[in-house]
Amino acid sequence: MSVSFAFRPRILDALKGYTRARWFADMGAGITVGIVALPLAMAFAIASGLKPEAGLWTAIIGGFLVSLLGGTNVQIGGPAGAFIVIVYGIVERHGVAGLLISTTCAGLLLFALGLLRLGNLVRFVPVSIVIGFTNGIAVLIALSQVKDALGLSIAKMPGDFVAQVQVLAQHIGSINPYALGLAGACLGGLFLWPVLFVRHNTLLLRLADGKTVRSFARIPAPVVALVSLTALASFTNMPVETIGTRFGGIPQSLPSIELPTLSWDTVRQLVIPTLTIALLGAIESLLCARVADQLGTGEHHRKHDPNQELMAQGVANFVVPFFGGMPVTGTIARTVTNLRSGATSPIAGIVHAATLCAIVLLAAPLALHIPLAVLAGILLYVAWNMGEWHEFGRLRHFSNHYRLLMLGTFFLTVVFDLTVAVEVGLVLACVLFVRRMSALFRADPLPLDAEAPSTRLGWSLHGALFFGAAAKIDPLVQAIEAAPHGVQVRLDMRHLFALDTTGLDGLEQILKAVAQRGGHLTVHDPQEQARSLMERSGFIARLAGQGPPAAPASGQEPLSGTA
Repeated sequence: MSVSFAFRPRILDALKGYTRARWFADMGAGITVGIVALPLAMAFAIASGLKPEAGLWTAIIGGFLVSLLGGTNVQIGGPAGAFIVIVYGIVERHGVAGLLISTTCAGLLLFALGLLRLGNLVRFVPVSIVIGFTNGIAVLIALSQVKDALGLSIAKMPGDFVAQVQVLAQHIGSINPYALGLAGACLGGLFLWPVLFVRHNTLLLRLADGKTVRSFARIPAPVVALVSLTALASFTNMPVETIGTRFGGIPQSLPSIELPTLSWDTVRQLVIPTLTIALLGAIESLLCARVADQLGTGEHHRKHDPNQELMAQGVANFVVPFFGGMPVTGTIARTVTNLRSGATSPIAGIVHAATLCAIVLLAAPLALHIPLAVLAGILLYVAWNMGEWHEFGRLRHFSNHYRLLMLGTFFLTVVFDLTVAVEVGLVLACVLFVRRMSALFRADPLPLDAEAPSTRLGWSLHGALFFGAAAKIDPLVQAIEAAPHGVQVRLDMRHLFALDTTGLDGLEQILKAVAQRGGHLTVHDPQEQARSLMERSGFIARLAGQGPPAAPASGQEPLSGTA
């Protein structure tokens, strides 16, 4: 059987019948998202232990490739808050070179997943695990920004949760009130900005005409906070740390291509980081695409292609490290902004990348004055919006299995790391699934013949007879072993919807016990899957080789049936 591999970017279909009106809509949306992405890209890179230009060029190159090659109309690719903790840990343990190699290898893995059409497998990750590690990452992002938000005198923050808390507690006396004021004003402004322009708020409408207010409301809140607070700190000469004082500024030129040094020993040490980046990138990008599917409307809206999206993410993650970038994935906040700004095709994402590139090449010197406390405030806001905190309040409505998965993943993400959390979470999910499925299996006794109850036994099997439920066959075997010689056993399998080899072994044990008692076993009405397995294994042939059942007593119906 031949397998066909399809590589067809969504932009090829989106450009069919492309109109001038759509072009202007995509231009406006792309410029808006490009401006929104500017502070976020720098903030994500700095929080990850990298220079700000690493985040900017990741958003530019990665965002361009994801839009050009991806499987969605409106998804925006770039650096994401979910990767901050992962990237910081990799840089701390393996250096920037290790991060570049891990990201490149993760790109190859993501492309292979899409090429082999395994995009839908990501949906098998339980939602409780996704919520658990998302909330855990949000907590870690917020914790990582406490240093800059308070202006603490800490040379370098450690990577793990416990050590971070200890270091912050030791230096809490070195708070910079100016940094705290900037971070607080930024955070408060970001929460307040949307409230100022709600439809029923007439205060601003009294101060200016409605059209002016609506136009001003379109300016993204992070941009307003970044520009206004940077200007305030610069004009008043606040003694706070800025991008210029920590990094020396942002290069006002295109990045040079750097080839990371690859060796087998290095790649072998980076297997776990590579798998983590690939798994998280796949989950984030496809979750983001699903959000866009749910929010999208109109004649140009189409559901995403998960396999094409994974291949695009793979190409982006393979290419970006050669320009000193960080992992690329779909970004929910920027994608939703793009969608709500009127984007109709991947052209908006390409315009977003071009807008960012123009800003970096033309206005890089202005970034020198951006206070790190303001970027910390933006990231604290991102962390708050990233977490699904209401899910903690809803836990009482769900089962203990759900609570264990969500809280366990959350705790492991915060205290240990995301890799451990996802690995343990998936194993725990499998164990709990097996337990739940095994609880669904039961063997109900069939009505016994009143005249010969001990020589005739029967059970109706319900659910799935698999390795997790095989132990429930033991009482049946014991009942047969205790029955008189010549016992006749009937198994009604019409309600058994699944059978695996371990469950089949349980049926073999029943057949063996019946044979030892000189009896006869009949199996009735098996479903297609169970019948196929029993035929292929020879179980039905062994049933047929038992010989005829013993003659029933007067007035009894023979327990015979079709296997």
